[in-house]
Amino acid sequence: MKKLFTMALTGLMAVSMVACSGGSSEKPAEGGEKPAEGGEAAAERIAMITDYGDITDQSFNQTTYEASKAFCEANGLDFTYFKPAGDSTAERVAMIDKAVADGYTTLVMPGFAFAEAIAQTVEMYPNVKYIALDVSEYDLTTAGLSAIPENLFSAVYQEEIPGYFAGQAAVKLGYEKLGFLGGMAVPAVIRYGYGFVQGANDAAAELGKTVDINYVYGNAFAGDPDITAVMDTWYGNGTEVVFACGGGIFTSAVDAAKKVGGKVIGVDVDQAGVIANYLETPDDKSMTVTSAMKGLAATVNTLLASVKDGTFTSEFGGKIENLGLVSGDDLSLNYVGLPDSTQWADGFTQDDYKKLVNDVFSGTIKVSNDTENQPAVTNANVTYQANIKG
Repeated sequence: MKKLFTMALTGLMAVSMVACSGGSSEKPAEGGEKPAEGGEAAAERIAMITDYGDITDQSFNQTTYEASKAFCEANGLDFTYFKPAGDSTAERVAMIDKAVADGYTTLVMPGFAFAEAIAQTVEMYPNVKYIALDVSEYDLTTAGLSAIPENLFSAVYQEEIPGYFAGQAAVKLGYEKLGFLGGMAVPAVIRYGYGFVQGANDAAAELGKTVDINYVYGNAFAGDPDITAVMDTWYGNGTEVVFACGGGIFTSAVDAAKKVGGKVIGVDVDQAGVIANYLETPDDKSMTVTSAMKGLAATVNTLLASVKDGTFTSEFGGKIENLGLVSGDDLSLNYVGLPDSTQWADGFTQDDYKKLVNDVFSGTIKVSNDTENQPAVTNANVTYQANIKG
């Protein structure tokens, strides 16, 4: 596992930015996108299966898809993606079965919702490599998998850390009325949200002030009028910046923010360009204060490289790894963090951020990953609201 942690990731943030720079017009054929015709068949054939979203969700699925596709194109590997007909374990299993039947030897699956589908199929296909992103050991054991087989590896992330950084950045950049809009109350989203609350609270305490935080889950990974209406209320009542955390749900925050000149914080990847393109103002990325990022593209590249060179089973098989900070000095090595596009200012400079990273890495600052209990606060008034939808 040391390889995954220490592999040089120079340009990690840039890779993530490129991976989410726009949508794709490609469509899956018969549940998947046909591999390129012609040429000698590669020994390994890679398929991605989408989670809740699509490959144009400008977030988790799109980053995974584009990183997988780019790697395969650069290395001469056949690649396709499969989109389940609906949001159910049975439909995800159907796509796994189809991918295997079509001859794909490595499956990339982003999102906790794959746990049951993996548990039901991974031992049926021992010669197929399973790469899971954000599927925890708890998810898998709850789904009935008693042990992690050697053909499965899952990368999970310490989302509380980039969430903490985003909360620190927001308050130190002068915002005092904050919001957290989560997709669904699943562990990864909760870690982001509770990390954000901790960071905002600690920054407020350091500055000797008190901040206000509205906190809600939309119970969806896409924006819709009901969620936008709640965001309209928040921004209309003085909320200055909202951390929109959950796939396409950012559109509801952005739609509300643009009416009053509000700000947003992106998630998973550097969403400054994504949000600017959504607003049809590609040259103006000023709405996005920062983004709480995790290195999805870097993880995909590392794991697919191990598939290509034949070391996947020995290096990664049968393991789940929780990725976060691996250096307090070289930020390019870390699997979580803030992007260079952050709106740095005197209150929060790049040097301030580097010190913050080092303090968290060294343990000087401790960020809780507890998802069962709301964070204790001293300098933040947090209003937890009921889920917006169902």
